[in-house]
Amino acid sequence: MRNLRATAMTFLPAAVTALLLTSCAESTGASGQSSQAPAGDGPIRIGAVLDITGAGAALGVAERKTLEMLAEETNADGGINGREVELIVEDNQSTEAAAATAITKLINEDNVDIVIGASRTGPSLAMRPIAESAQVPMISLAANADIIDGSEWVFKTTHSDRLVLERMVEEIDARGWETIGLALDASGFGEGVEAYIQELAAPRGIEVVASEKFAPDATDFTAQMVNLRQAGADVNIIWGIPPAAALAQQAYRRLGLEAPVMHSFGIGSQVFLDTAGPSAEGVLAALPKLLVVEQLPEDDPSKEVIMEFIAQYSAAYDGEKPNNFAGIAFDAYKIATAGLEEVGTDKAALRDYIENVEGLHGVNGTFNITPQDHAGLAKEDLQLVTVEGGTWKLAEG
Repeated sequence: MRNLRATAMTFLPAAVTALLLTSCAESTGASGQSSQAPAGDGPIRIGAVLDITGAGAALGVAERKTLEMLAEETNADGGINGREVELIVEDNQSTEAAAATAITKLINEDNVDIVIGASRTGPSLAMRPIAESAQVPMISLAANADIIDGSEWVFKTTHSDRLVLERMVEEIDARGWETIGLALDASGFGEGVEAYIQELAAPRGIEVVASEKFAPDATDFTAQMVNLRQAGADVNIIWGIPPAAALAQQAYRRLGLEAPVMHSFGIGSQVFLDTAGPSAEGVLAALPKLLVVEQLPEDDPSKEVIMEFIAQYSAAYDGEKPNNFAGIAFDAYKIATAGLEEVGTDKAALRDYIENVEGLHGVNGTFNITPQDHAGLAKEDLQLVTVEGGTWKLAEG
């Protein structure tokens, strides 16, 4: 773990590294032991760092609503073992530096018992070494496998991007497509995607023939789509989140690309459909079950959980339906509070509890977390989904 901290700090911006050093200094005394008070009475403090504004707002707003709803429900039911839940939400403005500042505040000033977030990969990676060095459990809501690879204190409730890409490449192979064009989010969300696709595709005789990048807050995708059109791949993959992914899809159709298009699981929200409009028709994506839950068989182990969550969320927010990102936050809160109820606020005991969660049916699938896998989700929980008539439909595999 000492090597992990040094490696992580090497690649962080200077401002984030400074915050990490401050966190280390404030969280340990001369003996090297934590200076935080031991678990006791009073409120249980759950901190959340979310992308409420900025490029990740389509994710963070729904996640905040979910956490606020669930915390209110917990307190209405008497709290956790008689202790009130105090939810402290920080907006990282979709930046790495603000995420590092936020988690440092939550740990050193608010003395939270666990941290949920951030919404996206880049901010989550900035938070990871701070949580590790302070030895505070953290449950990320983001995708990149690097968030949890080799971690001790960091978990997440999304399918790792590697699982999603495996599902996508399997589908590409099954459909006989032999060449791929890529348009990738240039932030941490897209980091490593091209290399992993190539690793998966090459043994199947599939070639990546074009790779373009775009900023997560981009609004003009003309250059990228023209280049993809010239490459003439059998299928193109747009890897991003709304609104950028939706605007890229609009440009894809407007510039006359006719090849099938697949998207990352970051498009799993109504925002994508509303922004992309008719251009979204026919897109394919490997997504969690929430968006197509009514089309699942009755014996699906997550269906009842998802239906109850949708009903609760819709009742709390005037008929609004939750998106995939709300479901990710739901799972994180349920795992966190199950641990807090079982073992209390001793951070080491809570970390150990989360690392051994088994058979927990959530919105995103069935969680079987292990020391080797701090997400614990299976590829089989992902559904191949398309857009038909402006709504999400299960696609024929």
